[in-house]
Formats: sequence, structure tokens, C-alpha cells
Amino acid sequence: MFRSKRVIELGSGYGLAGLTIAATTEALEVVISDGNPQVVDYILHNINTNSGAFGETRVKPMKLHWNEKEVSNLSHTFDVIVASDCVVDDVSSQSIETTYSPLTRGKKSLCYELKAKSTFFKEFHKDLAQVTELLLKKPGPSEAIFFSPKRGNSLDKFLEEIRDNGLLFSITEIYDTEIWNRHQQFMNGDESWPGYEKDHCYPLLIRITR
Repeated sequence: MFRSKRVIELGSGYGLAGLTIAATTEALEVVISDGNPQVVDYILHNINTNSGAFGETRVKPMKLHWNEKEVSNLSHTFDVIVASDCVVDDVSSQSIETTYSPLTRGKKSLCYELKAKSTFFKEFHKDLAQVTELLLKKPGPSEAIFFSPKRGNSLDKFLEEIRDNGLLFSITEIYDTEIWNRHQQFMNGDESWPGYEKDHCYPLLIRITR
């Protein structure tokens, strides 16, 4: 899947997934990206610390904001995009009005702030979908591999944006026997993960293609 491919990780945090791909798969290049400059510094530190494990694979950090419309020479050049837990909880303006109305009488600024957050979530999903389309290689086969819980209708809204960008997707619930068995244990009351619930905790596998 990754051998001899150009790979980018989105929303990497400290870059565990990208570093693992670079160390174990003989990828041609792995770009580990995040929008936080301080986090990108940590990624660079982790790359330098583990550079001996990468063989011939080129590995570099990158500061990337998903609302960027042009990404220099990176547009439509990646064979594989990977990301995990990048789809955030959505907030409905209507539910905000209902839930907070007893608290916001005479305090409309709170309601306006929450509505602004709802707009943020919508743009967040839109930007993530657009940058996915922007980075996937064309012509030729390319794929984005995301892991994300459903989180109410947040994942569905993100996938609507994916469809609006002309991309295809599939969702797989059971993709690894060990992970699924652990999920079942948590659902049956395993106390090693208090408060576990499927909608917000179990990652689905989403594969996105042209």
C-alpha cells in the first residue's frame, strides 16, 4: 500500500502514524503535517530522533492549514493521505437555542458565540474535504485513509463534503479482529476504559478515492 508511494499525514499531532509508515513500509516520501507551528517543531524533533529507522524514505514536517487553496508544488501529488480523529463534533444552532435558552435570557452573546462555533465546525469539515481533494494525486490511482468515530452526524456531514468535492468513499466497521474484539469488551463493560461508547470512541475506517 505504501511502498514507493508519496504519503502525507494530516493533523498529525506528534506524527506517530507518519513516523511508523516511514520506518516500516519503504515509502518513497512521508510528509507529516499539522497546522500548529509548535507541534511541527515537535514533529521535526521526532523525525531527527528516529532518522536512522527510515532507510531510503524521505521524511519531512510541514505546517499545513486545511483552508489553504494552493499548496505550492504539492497539489495533486500524493498517492496516499492518512489521518485519524480529524472529524470534530458538530454543534447544531437549533439544539444550542433549545439547550441554552434558560441560560441565555439577557445573555445573547453566549448564544451568538455558540452559533459561531457551529459555523466553524461546518467550515472545518469543508476545509478538510477540500484539502483532501487538493492533495490526492491525479491522474492515476490515489487514496485517503481516515479513521474516525461517527460522533453523531459529524462524520456524515464530512462525507457529504467529500461527495461534493467529486470524491468517492467507503466505510468499514470491522477491519481488524483484535480491535473489534477490544471494542466488544469495552461495550460489555470492561472497566479499563470508563465511559466508553461507540459513537464517540470507536474509529471507523473510511477510504476515499477519486
